[in-house]
Amino acid sequence: MSETLPPCPLCESAYSYEMGDLLVCPECAHEWDPKEQIESDTVVVKDSAGNILQDGDTVTITKDLKVKGFSNSIKVGTKVKNIRLVNAGDGHDIDAKVDGFGQMMLKSSVVKKV
Repeated sequence: MSETLPPCPLCESAYSYEMGDLLVCPECAHEWDPKEQIESDTVVVKDSAGNILQDGDTVTITKDLKVKGFSNSIKVGTKVKNIRLVNAGDGHDIDAKVDGFGQMMLKSSVVKKV
């Protein structure tokens, strides 16, 4: 019997497995009931290395970022603490306070989870 299990609804991992009535993802540890429909507004935000980000995480900047209105740029390795995930719709999916620059929106493709 060749039964294919659905991928994880959070991280889309193809390695889900059954545990009783639930399905489990070994990569992000998400457990779900395959009979229940997953909310359509659940969005998974991943960093530049593919790690799943969550509200409150600390990230580092992976490349120099020029900021409008500032003569200097945000340097590689700058730590950004206590991020907040948002759905801005313009590619910027992180709202955070960057030391020396203030509150700003960042793209998850230029950060890495610490």
